[in-house]
Amino acid sequence: MAFSDLTADEFARPDHNPAVERLISPQSSSKADAKVLQQLGREIVTGTYPADERMPDEASMLARYDVSRTALREAYAQLTAKGMIVAKPKVGTTVTLPIYWNMLDPDVLLWHLDAKPLSDIAMTLHPLRRMVEPGAAALAAQMRTESELERLDYAYEQMKSAGRDREALIAADLRFHLEILSATHNPFIGAFNTLLSTVMQRTLTLGWDGVEAATLKPARLLQHQDVLEAIRQRNPDMAKMRMEILVDDSLQDIMLGLEQVPGHATRR
Repeated sequence: MAFSDLTADEFARPDHNPAVERLISPQSSSKADAKVLQQLGREIVTGTYPADERMPDEASMLARYDVSRTALREAYAQLTAKGMIVAKPKVGTTVTLPIYWNMLDPDVLLWHLDAKPLSDIAMTLHPLRRMVEPGAAALAAQMRTESELERLDYAYEQMKSAGRDREALIAADLRFHLEILSATHNPFIGAFNTLLSTVMQRTLTLGWDGVEAATLKPARLLQHQDVLEAIRQRNPDMAKMRMEILVDDSLQDIMLGLEQVPGHATRR
């Protein structure tokens, strides 16, 4: 769901952005092809079917997953669209190298999040967040409308009022960051909304656990307010600098959160 896909009428409520709400509350499917897609995707990511190697023949796959030929072929079609497999005449279906996988696809991201340590995911994606979000904050400071500013205010107020309601706090935090991407009015920046929402829904819990452990919650709320005020004042340089600090500190919060997980050792 790209922000640019929505019409102006869909943003009529100042406290409601349909694109953001849909990202925060993704829809799931129980169809047979969806189930086999999820299983195959995770197994490709974890190496059950190694990259650059041919997958078993169709008869073997049908027997293994106990699905119809139609369901299996639909799953294959979706994996092909995600860049994870390729079918060649007289060769069969081969798993592609990870460099060809569409990492902006929410399914591919979730499979990686399920398969890889969160510390690795956070460290890998931190440079991307640092490239995208500060620039987005700067552009939002220039381009935002009054309605978009109201939605940012609303998201921040939700963060402040969440109290000990962790689910409400995380949803409000995610909404805050996605509203900034939306306020850039740039569809290319908006293309990162799925990536950021998928990853942040997994890492924000750890981040806020780290914040609680270090008693940093008031400071982190203030940092979000600082970004908001820079956008309110249409100060792109200040918005960029403040978001850089916030993104850097969020990585440290995630590492602190991981330290609270029994038996989990973070890399230094």
